[in-house]
Amino acid sequence: MKIIFMGTPEFSVPVLDALAQQHEIVAVYCQPPRPAGRGKAERASPVQARAEALGLQVRHPTSLRSMEAQQDFAALGADVAVVVAYGLILPQAVLDAPRLGCLNIHASLLPRWRGAAPIHRAIMAGDAETGICIMQMEAGLDTGPVLMRQPTPIANDETTADLHDRLSQMGAALIVQVLPTLPQAAEPQAEAGVTYAAKIDKSEARIDWTRPAAEVDRQIRGLSPFPGAWCEIGGERVKLLRSTLAEGQGEAGQVLTGFTIACGEGAVEITQAQREGKKPMAAAEVLRGLILPDRLS
Repeated sequence: MKIIFMGTPEFSVPVLDALAQQHEIVAVYCQPPRPAGRGKAERASPVQARAEALGLQVRHPTSLRSMEAQQDFAALGADVAVVVAYGLILPQAVLDAPRLGCLNIHASLLPRWRGAAPIHRAIMAGDAETGICIMQMEAGLDTGPVLMRQPTPIANDETTADLHDRLSQMGAALIVQVLPTLPQAAEPQAEAGVTYAAKIDKSEARIDWTRPAAEVDRQIRGLSPFPGAWCEIGGERVKLLRSTLAEGQGEAGQVLTGFTIACGEGAVEITQAQREGKKPMAAAEVLRGLILPDRLS
């Protein structure tokens, strides 16, 4: 097939690789390079870097709303567009341009967790499973009918980074299964059970030790690695990146033993953390250079 690929972050790269092995990619659309790093030099997105390495044509318009942008898109004569974490709204003219429409790879079991942060929200909510849906796109936010879905359990120790990588590979495998079946009837999403995965706000990241341990553990894992759940230790903001539920009770924030902290109910053991200006480290390494107070606020 002649495919337009539309994606931007690292999550999208395995999908691009899988499609490029079996189909003709006529163009890759991604977000423009952004200032990054201490020098604020412009840095290409992971998808742009990979597409250029594959010798593919790259386009990064700031909008697809203009007539010119839509005509350029349609002129590619694609059979289908595959969209995964692209970052721009697709107007109806763009959705209608490919012969078989536009397909989206979404990292949840729709209609649960429509929206921007489905992986984070699934972990933070304590969902037992999540998955990948291949959806026929329409104008609404993740409302289109589903062509194929694949569930997967969420492990008790998984972080957003872990689940992100698994779902990315699942999406790549699933889309290459779907494409040969097109056109096919898609299943409308259920009206019941709709939830929205709002974009993660940094204000959600500070840990409140008065909450139950299960909620604190999910917050830590769900916000790892970004933005990273955090607490203050000796005036320093320390990100807590991995944790597990632990035995023990005490006042909320009380350090029980090692890096095990009492919560409003139960306790959590921190297994990986990151100090300011340093790389993530196992808890034992962190504690070699960081003295914990009797209680964390």
